[in-house]
Amino acid sequence: MMPRMGDQLLLPVNPWFMWASLLLALGLNMLPLGRLPAMPDLVALALVFWNVHQPRRVGVGAAFCFGLLMDVHEGAVLGQHALAYTLLSYFAITIHRRLLWFSTPAQALHVLPLMAAAHLVTLLLRLATGGHFPGWSLLLSPLFETLLWPLVSLLLLAPQRRAPDPDKHRPL
Repeated sequence: MMPRMGDQLLLPVNPWFMWASLLLALGLNMLPLGRLPAMPDLVALALVFWNVHQPRRVGVGAAFCFGLLMDVHEGAVLGQHALAYTLLSYFAITIHRRLLWFSTPAQALHVLPLMAAAHLVTLLLRLATGGHFPGWSLLLSPLFETLLWPLVSLLLLAPQRRAPDPDKHRPL
C-alpha cells in the first residue's frame, strides 16, 4: 500500500516495543485508581492499535489472553473481558486495511463504534450474571478512548518514523 501524499514510509515495528507497549497498557489498567466507570481501557486501545497496524503479530489469541488477565485482576466473571477483547480484535482486524487510508482523526471516529461495542458486551455480561449497572458515566469511556486515539497513534508510531540511515543518494 502506498502512503498518502506527505506521509513517510514507516520502518518495521520492533516486536519487543509492540509487546512492551501492550504490557505497559496492562500495567496502567491495573493501577489502583478506583472503579471509575468512565476510565478509558488502555489495553483495549493498545490492542486495537496493534490489530490495525500489525494484524499478523497481535491477533485474537493475544486479545483473549489479555482479557483473561483483566478478568482475574478485576475479579470479574471469567471471560467477560476476554470475550469483549476478542470481538474487539476481530472487528479491528476486519477493518484494518480500510482504516489505514484515513487520517488519524477520521480513524478515531471509526474506532468509536468498536470501543462502544466492547463496553456494551462487557456491560451486558455483567448485568446477565447479576452485577449492578455502573451508571451512565460508562458512556464516557469509549469517548475518552476515541479522544486518546491520536495520542496513542503518535506515541506508538514514533519509533517507526525515525530516519533509518540518511543517505543523499537514496530517495526514500
